[in-house]
Amino acid sequence: QVQLVESGGGLVQAGDSLRLSCAASGRSFSSYAMGWFRQAPGKERDFVAVVSWSGDSTYYADSVKGRFTISRDNAKNTVYLQMNSLRPDDTAVYYCAAAPGAIAVAVYEYDYWGRGTQVTVSS
Repeated sequence: QVQLVESGGGLVQAGDSLRLSCAASGRSFSSYAMGWFRQAPGKERDFVAVVSWSGDSTYYADSVKGRFTISRDNAKNTVYLQMNSLRPDDTAVYYCAAAPGAIAVAVYEYDYWGRGTQVTVSS
């Protein structure tokens, strides 16, 4: 069992930056790939970024590539999402999730989910 708690969301203006954090507790955090997803009102939950268990490999959705950076600190059981050049269409609830094994991009591949943190970007 892995428990995940996101933090760092808020209301910002277009062009600003935010850093989200996801603190994990429970078993074997370092053995999971960690991902970030987001869900806007009335829309499906979409993949944003993922980092491998070691931190050596990352993968991003095209919509955030070059603006967002995912990283992890296994000593602190924490994964981060640095979001730069935020746009109004980045507004969503952001969720972190844990997937066993390698890089994963689909919702169904993730076993554990946090409750989410709201990010609102005003124009």
